[in-house]
Amino acid sequence: MSIADVVFVTVLTFVGSTLQGAIGFGMGLLAAPLLILLDPRFVPAPILACTLVLTLLMAYRERHAIDLRGIKWAMLGRVAGTVVAGGILAIVAADTLVLLFGIFILAAVAMSVSGLRFVPTGRALVAAGVLSGVLGTVAAVGGPPLALLYQDAPGARIRSTISGFFVVGTIVSLAALWVVGRFGADEFRLALVMLPGMLAGLALSRRVAPYVDRGRTRPAVLTVVALTGAAIVLREIL
Repeated sequence: MSIADVVFVTVLTFVGSTLQGAIGFGMGLLAAPLLILLDPRFVPAPILACTLVLTLLMAYRERHAIDLRGIKWAMLGRVAGTVVAGGILAIVAADTLVLLFGIFILAAVAMSVSGLRFVPTGRALVAAGVLSGVLGTVAAVGGPPLALLYQDAPGARIRSTISGFFVVGTIVSLAALWVVGRFGADEFRLALVMLPGMLAGLALSRRVAPYVDRGRTRPAVLTVVALTGAAIVLREIL
């Protein structure tokens, strides 16, 4: 990689980790589409490895606010959603499925803006986990369903809980990639290239998060979720 490429990766991961460190998700949404243009090997293993470190540090940083019960129920759904995605992909085109879920995300945001509130009950958490599993499998975007469910929670609760959820899921994904030969020395070196920008962004997010927490958490979450849904829909239409 050239020096310019390293600078590009560093800036991109810096911005992505700042966003994720402030609201709980967004690194993959921002970084993956651009990194794959630079070098397809960055996706999925290197960005997952970098995100694993990021979410571990985030979960530890705000461990006092983490909802372990929520993670348990959501992970049950995540496993089911991953299996469901595999079955659905056997009969439905991935592009069609991704488009439908993009539209679903936008509809959920619209309902939230109109005044509808989502309560993180056990049943709702399992459902969000299923959606996250499907979206994460077919589109590499697993954060929005949980973010919508926790949109009215304090910022620290959102960030720590989504991070804890991602930690478990990412470990499973990396293990699977290692088994099939998609996570080795080359991918590990690419993850190390991303590490400085990620750590710098996480450090900055400590200052950004309190600003977001002063009544701006819900608007920030809904904005990023809406942008995610719009990006998914536009990507599949265009």
